Amino acid sequence: MDKIAQDVGDIQSRLLDHRPVINAEIRYIVREFEEKRGHRESRLLENLNKMVVEANDQMLPTNLELINRQLSDVSKRLEAANHMAKRVQQRELEAQQSTQLQTNMERLKDEWADFLKEQQRLKEKVDEEHAKEVKQLSSRYCEMKKDLTKFSPL
Repeated sequence: MDKIAQDVGDIQSRLLDHRPVINAEIRYIVREFEEKRGHRESRLLENLNKMVVEANDQMLPTNLELINRQLSDVSKRLEAANHMAKRVQQRELEAQQSTQLQTNMERLKDEWADFLKEQQRLKEKVDEEHAKEVKQLSSRYCEMKKDLTKFSPL
């Protein structure tokens, strides 16, 4: 029975305990990377890292200088475009004000002409009233003169 229990234990450990197989795989992988390849991947990664650092050191400053120059060129062009747009707006405003000024001048001329017509009409009305008053006064004084001559013995 001891023999059977020991055999069952061996069978169980072989079927359910995977540690020996996993340990063998780990040793194989370590031997593959360290022994057979001779740290080839780590050397390749180090070389790649050096190349990236050198590229950053050389390319980054030149790219920054180029970007700064292009940015200054773009900003100068933008300033010129803004200046031109302001000039166009100023000219448009002046033209609009000139047109508005001409319109106002025409309106003022029309108003002045209407004012002069109204003044002429009022003058004629006053002249008519004055003429009527003069006529009434003349006739009244003539009557008074007649009355006076009636009463005076001269």
